[in-house]
This record gives sequence, structure tokens and C-alpha cells, in this order.
Amino acid sequence: MFATPALIFAVAPAVGGAAGGLLSSPIGQMLPFLVIPVLFYVLMIRPQQQRARQHAATIGAVKRGDTVVMSNGMIGKVVRVEDTELGVEIAQNVTVKVVKAMISEVRTRGEPAAANDAKS
Repeated sequence: MFATPALIFAVAPAVGGAAGGLLSSPIGQMLPFLVIPVLFYVLMIRPQQQRARQHAATIGAVKRGDTVVMSNGMIGKVVRVEDTELGVEIAQNVTVKVVKAMISEVRTRGEPAAANDAKS
């Protein structure tokens, strides 16, 4: 004999007995499938959207003279700002074009280095 959905729902109240409760009803059985997407959104999607929004705001505020860290780890000084690209000086008289989206961190002029980066 095969267990069909109609047979399972017909037998479930008899198996559950008088205990009943929310989880024995069909809606109660679907509850975890409704809660999981909400938790997924709250724990993963929303924080990622906030980080992306903050990164876009940081990149939009880049100005000439700022020190930036690129996604490959190179540090340089912004010498030219365009719509989608930056001119970054990575060494004396060496300027490269960088796509703005590849900037991972902006260290503005006059911002002190982190304490663990300073060498005595």
C-alpha cells in the first residue's frame, strides 16, 4: 500500500490522538517551511544588502587625495576621479586606472593607521 497525501492527512489525527496541538494540523506542519525563508532573509540577505549599500556610499564619497585599499591589497592615493574609474598612484610617478567597485576600503587623508599596523 502506498502512502498518499490524502491518506497521511486522514491518518495523522488518529495517530496523534488527543494530544493535537498546532504541529499536528496541516498548517502547523507547514509552519517550519514558512519560517525558514524569513530567518534566511533576516540572518543573511538583509545584512548583505546593508554592507553593499554602505560600500556603495563609501565608494561614492571617494575624492582626490584619499588613500584607498584595492581588492588585491594594493594601497594607493587617488589622483583622478571619474564616473566609474579612479586614477590611483601606487608609487611615485606610477598611476593606474582602477574600477571604483574594486576599492575595498577608503582611508581618507589624515586618518591614522591601525595600532597593530604601526611598527615601533
